[in-house]
Amino acid sequence: MTTTDSSKVVAPFRVTSQFWETLPQMPTDQYPGTEGFIDDVFANPEGSEMSAGYFELKNTDAPLDYYYAYDEMKVVLGGQFRLENLETGQVEHAGPKDAIFFPKGSRIRFTTPDRALAFFVGHRSFAP
Repeated sequence: MTTTDSSKVVAPFRVTSQFWETLPQMPTDQYPGTEGFIDDVFANPEGSEMSAGYFELKNTDAPLDYYYAYDEMKVVLGGQFRLENLETGQVEHAGPKDAIFFPKGSRIRFTTPDRALAFFVGHRSFAP
């Protein structure tokens, strides 16, 4: 059973459908040769320090290297990611329904044999 504070007004919850279908491409000047697509579906809603969205990567000859200035979790929805920590050399593969945690300060190299789609939640008080 959940206890509630009946005196507090709470904003309504939100549902967003098919947002992942129209993700903008990541800047090619920052990620040359890659086909990465990302967007926040919820960027700090109601003042929250969490943001959430979708990340899609298509196979290219260039890997996508990303620095995490915040903690983030991803759940793979489809496809397969190869993940490499550029500092430690750790390599993992993540596929559908796998959960991933990237600690703040991680430098991760993303590749995929075909394409991969993930949902993410980041602990950040800014929206890129």
